[in-house]
Amino acid sequence: MKFRFCVSAILLCCIFLLSAAKAGDQAQWGQAFTRNMVSAETGLVDSFDPATGQNIKWVVPLGSQTWSTPVVAQGRVFIGTNNDSPRDPRHKGDRSVLLCLDEKDGHLLWQLVCPKLGSDVYLDWPRAGMCSPPTVEGNRVYFITNRNEAVCLDIEGQANGNDGPYRDEGRHMTANRRTSLVARGSTLVPQDANDETGTLAITPMDADIIWLFDIPRQAGTWPHDGAHGSLLIDGDFLYVNTCNAVDNTHRRIRCPDGPSLIVLDKETGRLVARDYEGIGPRIFHSTWSCPALGVVNGRKLIFFCGGDGVVYAFEPLRATPPEGKVEPLKRIWRFDCDPTGPKENVSQYLRNRQESPSNIKSTPVFFNNRLYVTVGGDIWWGKNQVWLKCIDATKEGDITATGLLWSCDLKEHCCSTPAVHEGLVYAADCGRQIYCIDAETGKVCWTQDAKGDIWASTLVADGKVYIGTNRGDFWILAAGREKKVLSTLRLDSAVSSTAIAANGVVYVATMTKLYALQKK
Repeated sequence: MKFRFCVSAILLCCIFLLSAAKAGDQAQWGQAFTRNMVSAETGLVDSFDPATGQNIKWVVPLGSQTWSTPVVAQGRVFIGTNNDSPRDPRHKGDRSVLLCLDEKDGHLLWQLVCPKLGSDVYLDWPRAGMCSPPTVEGNRVYFITNRNEAVCLDIEGQANGNDGPYRDEGRHMTANRRTSLVARGSTLVPQDANDETGTLAITPMDADIIWLFDIPRQAGTWPHDGAHGSLLIDGDFLYVNTCNAVDNTHRRIRCPDGPSLIVLDKETGRLVARDYEGIGPRIFHSTWSCPALGVVNGRKLIFFCGGDGVVYAFEPLRATPPEGKVEPLKRIWRFDCDPTGPKENVSQYLRNRQESPSNIKSTPVFFNNRLYVTVGGDIWWGKNQVWLKCIDATKEGDITATGLLWSCDLKEHCCSTPAVHEGLVYAADCGRQIYCIDAETGKVCWTQDAKGDIWASTLVADGKVYIGTNRGDFWILAAGREKKVLSTLRLDSAVSSTAIAANGVVYVATMTKLYALQKK
């Protein structure tokens, strides 16, 4: 027992030391494991101006819609967008694109280009592009495409050759490839088994797919609007949100028995575990929250927010199961964030702004044995009511009645992930508010009217809070209990992407441009 504890402690120390060795990079959504969007970077900008070039390192044009948050790793910047500004004449029309840019000057190194998922626009919304942020570890990039595929990419792209076992990138880039999907009953199937005419020659500017796992077809789920997920790495395993959702009627769950959370083998992409929580029938819109990890009193737990407004804590997978076996994830606790909300026949509450189920679009943040979650009515279909909840992560079982430490009312709808730093929680909502809240008590310290609704999340770094709005305003405020606006600026288009800090640079993505900001 002592030996096993020592080995676990050594492994955890190694993980954190490896993370510290690359502390300047931002290789995934939020801090490693916990998902807290707090950076240790210093010397960051407190103002900038694209018109004059003040504190602008470089600017790169993107597509026309950019919902993805950038990540920075190994001298590269990754960001998802669409193909409305084509970088390769072979790719025409509506495509989704993951760009790999050089960190020094923003020039293109390679790109992953994917056609749309199918003829039903609700499977893959037009021009939405790639919405997911990648997760980078070593020379591997783990990512969820617009087609809801979990892929492992070579960080070098095709520049060092086409590594296997996947070698079908030429067909993967074409619009009429066999895997263009349509609905048949409750499953997605190939549109036409004979429709295999399109294939492209692979160039050094293309992505190199190492393996691919098609979540709807291989895990039995149904996507909606757009795939969004940030893959969580724990040892040999990837924890993946499946984006299981309603269909184009918004009243039917096509795959009610499909998993909401799956686990893949990191090296092969093989499905090795899934949840059996029966979340499907209670999904009010979709499942867009990303999993997080925390060490609770020395015990690792995987945290996941379902499309049913419930937070789940699972025991991590300990060993790879035999070939062909899919393990059930063991639940440690569940917490219903809206216990009085409707639980049955949830579709009858569509467009009801007074009464509806809740869902969770943000990512849970773990800090000091607590979990911070924003939850409430759906932006498009549900009630306006929304909260920031603080949950005791140390308990077991159904902790709905016992696990709530505090709840803070926000103004209106929320898909922003909170950031926790030095006893304060920073959050934002679609009610145009930026909040500073006491992390211990849930008491609001201050609010700032942002003048536009907010889908992005707060970044806390270098004593500052960075956040943009869908109106196109970008705010920089002083972190702390006293409100102080350092600067605000109207940018070229809406900001729905979360700002990040890496290696002394702040990256801000609007719908059409990526700004690298650095003090001059």
